[in-house]
Amino acid sequence: MRHGKKNNHLSRKSAHRKSMLANMACSLIEHKRINTTTAKAKALRVFVEPLITKSKEDTTHNRRLVFAKLRDKYAVSELFREVAPKVASRPGGYTRVIKLGHRLGDAADMAMIELVDFNELYNPKGKKKKKSTRRAGKKVSTDNTGPKDQVSEEKPEVEEPKSEEKPKEESKAEESKSKDEDKQ
Repeated sequence: MRHGKKNNHLSRKSAHRKSMLANMACSLIEHKRINTTTAKAKALRVFVEPLITKSKEDTTHNRRLVFAKLRDKYAVSELFREVAPKVASRPGGYTRVIKLGHRLGDAADMAMIELVDFNELYNPKGKKKKKSTRRAGKKVSTDNTGPKDQVSEEKPEVEEPKSEEKPKEESKAEESKSKDEDKQ
């Protein structure tokens, strides 16, 4: 019986498992999201979240503790420089596991694990970009406080004499070109 044993052995010896989790954690820190099996993603979450918590306080001791687990100085420096300032206000839950379905070859459950603060597409509290349009006219207000007849969507009318003058100018230009060609 398991009785409170929280680590998944992942059908590997301990040295292989530690190396695999360290490599996956380095890839996660570098790329901000990776695709793997669901069991590995859950094991990686347990492995990497304490390291991110340690990176919030940039001391030599914490850097050495994180380096002992990751064994990659570039991943450690990126964790302390880029990831830690972005997650500084978050009290935990730095990663998100999203299930992707089954792998085609062996039908293994696949999942994507990502750093929560680096996902630009799914940001429920963030500000959405306003879409700009090339349409003319005034915008209609959507508040229900005032009468609806105040805002009109009428476009200004174009004066017709200007539109008539353009063909005359073009015809004059064509006549002058034909005269120049005749002279030559």
